[in-house]
Amino acid sequence: MTIAITGATGHLGRLVLDSLKGKVPAADLVALVRTPAKAADLGVAVREADYDRPETLDRALPGVDTLLLVSGTVPGKRVAQHRAVIEAARRTGVGRVVYTSILRADDSPIDLAADHRAAEADLKASGVAYTILRNSWYTENYTGAIPGALAGGALLGSADGARISSATRADYAEAAAVVLAGTGHEGRTYELAGDEAWTLPDLAAELSRQTGRDIPYRDLPPAEYAATLTSFGLPERLAQAIAGWDAAAARGALFDDSRQLSRLIGRPTTPLATAVAEALAAHATTV
Repeated sequence: MTIAITGATGHLGRLVLDSLKGKVPAADLVALVRTPAKAADLGVAVREADYDRPETLDRALPGVDTLLLVSGTVPGKRVAQHRAVIEAARRTGVGRVVYTSILRADDSPIDLAADHRAAEADLKASGVAYTILRNSWYTENYTGAIPGALAGGALLGSADGARISSATRADYAEAAAVVLAGTGHEGRTYELAGDEAWTLPDLAAELSRQTGRDIPYRDLPPAEYAATLTSFGLPERLAQAIAGWDAAAARGALFDDSRQLSRLIGRPTTPLATAVAEALAAHATTV
């Protein structure tokens, strides 16, 4: 069985490949990438596949039994990009497409959900067998703010006391590998989130505990938070998006207690304390 992974040189794609290597022979894996030269270290077959160039998809997908479609990242282009991959999968006879969506895409208030709803609808209408992985936020989305919190003496956000059921990229990658290499997942939609629901004040408290410093959480109105992020050098559009995601989290967008992720991977998801420790260790190597 040939399993192909789009975006295989990205953060998630690499982790999915690593997890799959423990489940299927490397000879059965194909990395689909926009720039093959960047994939020389993956240890599997590599094919060029650019979401924006359908002709590369038609060359890359023949012979693929199961395809992981890692969702695109460019606002305004994702719907067309996902549709191009799904249509190419149909044309070339791909057996099943596994798609990385967003938690509770049907009714999520997060602005990204609209693009995911479109992709899910296109996939269901394509006639190709599918599995949908609706991922909550990466814990790394938050631990990535640790260097700034340490430098500024506070963790900033707009999520108030929202409960966030995040999981690490490695957790989601392992789930994707289980679904890609396993059977019985056709037609299934999984709502994937971490076992531990934590708040931004919890993250600040854990950061304080592990560093021995007082790092409080400062909750800001979304407009003020976006302006603050812009003052730190983030593009205005991204800063507004981040503040909007926090505001959506405050309305429950990132909370889920179904524990489908831990059941799928057969272990508890990575605790927040572990993710913070790993982020601090990584930060220590850069300063």
